[in-house]
Amino acid sequence: MLPVLDLADADTAEFRTALLAATHEAGFFYLTGHGVPQGQIDGLLAVARRFFALPQKAKQEISQLRSPQFRGYSRLGGELTNGAVDWREQVDIGPERPVVPDAQGYWRLQGPNLWPTALPEFRVALRDWDDTLAAVGRRLLRHWAAALGAREDLFDAAFADRPATLIKVVRYPGNADNPQGVGAHKDSGVLTLLLVEPESRGLQVEIEPDRWLDVPPLPGAFIVNIGELLEVATNGYLRATRHRVIAPEPGTDRVSIPYFLNPGLDARIPIVDLPPELAPHARGVETDPDNPIFDSYGENAWKSRTRAHPDVAALHHGIAGPAY
Repeated sequence: MLPVLDLADADTAEFRTALLAATHEAGFFYLTGHGVPQGQIDGLLAVARRFFALPQKAKQEISQLRSPQFRGYSRLGGELTNGAVDWREQVDIGPERPVVPDAQGYWRLQGPNLWPTALPEFRVALRDWDDTLAAVGRRLLRHWAAALGAREDLFDAAFADRPATLIKVVRYPGNADNPQGVGAHKDSGVLTLLLVEPESRGLQVEIEPDRWLDVPPLPGAFIVNIGELLEVATNGYLRATRHRVIAPEPGTDRVSIPYFLNPGLDARIPIVDLPPELAPHARGVETDPDNPIFDSYGENAWKSRTRAHPDVAALHHGIAGPAY
């Protein structure tokens, strides 16, 4: 089982030691004591269920194919991981900002969201969720910085100007033919706070090469993992871990809502000057010619989005293959 950390005990040396150990070794942990009201959690999951119960025409109103910023609804089979089809439907939501005129590269990710007219409460619930989880994530980052021997505010500047958070509202329907809910991957940002429905199954973490650990939900807890930028910031002392989701059994489904805490598109994550007791254990940033890791979130995000949604990349940006 993954480690369980209680954020209510965060102002202790024991918490920070456990935080470092969990993310140096597994890259994942359960987070309790986060202070997010259970009513807000239950309400968001209920709104997500109401969205996925809408007629297909109402969901297609916000099709991602209408968004150069890769926002909105992706139908079943509308996303790829490692070139293979993921069996899920989802909505992608980012910060509401104006489009950058004549944008190039990752600046093309900035812009508005698409919202379903049939479910106005969807927009309200996701706006409130962004505010709530941003506070939890930034609090965690301050504890990571201190645990790594740096100033608590080390990462603050990267989030000060237009942080590029991303929320996915996801439904995995049962499938006997395609077991890939989501293929094995690393997250491209800083950290992820994952909310899953009680009793749902399917998330697996690669704790060692080709050794996968089932990660069921824990009542009252978020599942937290670090992204590629914390691997860069610590020269691999903290390492982003591959994970995947196995599709549910036929006749069942699964709803999850990952929240990706990311800095500004053009922000470069600061490099931590590791103390002598940690530096010898830094493993370096993992090199994979098929998955280059960059030190700016925008480059990582553009890589991920164009690979995951080649139809949007081709339609709006004239990209016929992976951007990287």
